[in-house]
Amino acid sequence: MNDVIELPDSTSLGAIGQPLRRKEDERLLTGRGRFSDDFTLPGQSYAAVVRSPHPHARIVEIDTRRALAMPGVLGILTGQDCAADGLSPIPHNPVPQTRYDMKLTGPGGGPIFIGPQMLLPSDRVRHVGEAVAVVVAETALQAQDAAEEVAVDYRELPWIAQIKGALTPGAIAVWDELPDNVLVDTFFGDEAATERAFAIADHIIEMEFHVGRVTGVPMEPRAALGHWDAAIGRGTLWAGSGGAVRQKTELAEVLGVPPDRVRVVSLDVGGNFGTRGFRAGLGTNDCPTDYRFEAAAVGHPFHHDLR
Repeated sequence: MNDVIELPDSTSLGAIGQPLRRKEDERLLTGRGRFSDDFTLPGQSYAAVVRSPHPHARIVEIDTRRALAMPGVLGILTGQDCAADGLSPIPHNPVPQTRYDMKLTGPGGGPIFIGPQMLLPSDRVRHVGEAVAVVVAETALQAQDAAEEVAVDYRELPWIAQIKGALTPGAIAVWDELPDNVLVDTFFGDEAATERAFAIADHIIEMEFHVGRVTGVPMEPRAALGHWDAAIGRGTLWAGSGGAVRQKTELAEVLGVPPDRVRVVSLDVGGNFGTRGFRAGLGTNDCPTDYRFEAAAVGHPFHHDLR
């Protein structure tokens, strides 16, 4: 144990150990916060997402006729619209980039494969809850009602729920471009010296660890408001996040426009915990606030609540 350090009574440690008066509480407690859902624009429309109930399935057909005929519906967008508009896949960069990080590689020392994840897939879904269509309507309730009437014909494909099973030789691959599901396979250190150390060790203990899946659960649901100003060719996205600059850059890449034509506004955020980096604006197909922020497609500012 460390010895207790005795300080003279006259020693001043400044703010250390002293309570700090918080400055932001009054504004938030009196309802003056500015979260994503607090932003509204005149004539804005609303969207609801149609999501896959299957972990792995081929999209045979998406029938939107009944939903399009419902009151207040302005448009329904699918993966075919993504392709027709020339939208790029969601950019992912999971590899640590600083000079202090271990350098990860794919199998055989090659580059790590980044799956071409579209905002709305047109061929197949690869996880439960993957978005397959977006319904835009005059009100949030109209959008949600119409989303329930979008009929998606799926052909279920084999799926695996456990990582160990996904690594089994011959297991169904998530991506057709790869022979298996191994994303990273990297060696560090001196392999020969490690083997020698084990060979002369008095005892070798082997253990298997199971790490449960976790995610951040912020109080504020993810939401976004997008507006494309056709007059100046510039869009604005209001979305609480921990990385507005990254959202701006990656949103511009998906849209195929220069970054200076995209503006991202992130003010108050009701919790982050790593879930609001890219997700609040596009992220893992959670918020397809593209299509020129959907506004160009329906002629309205566009509010998206991720239900």
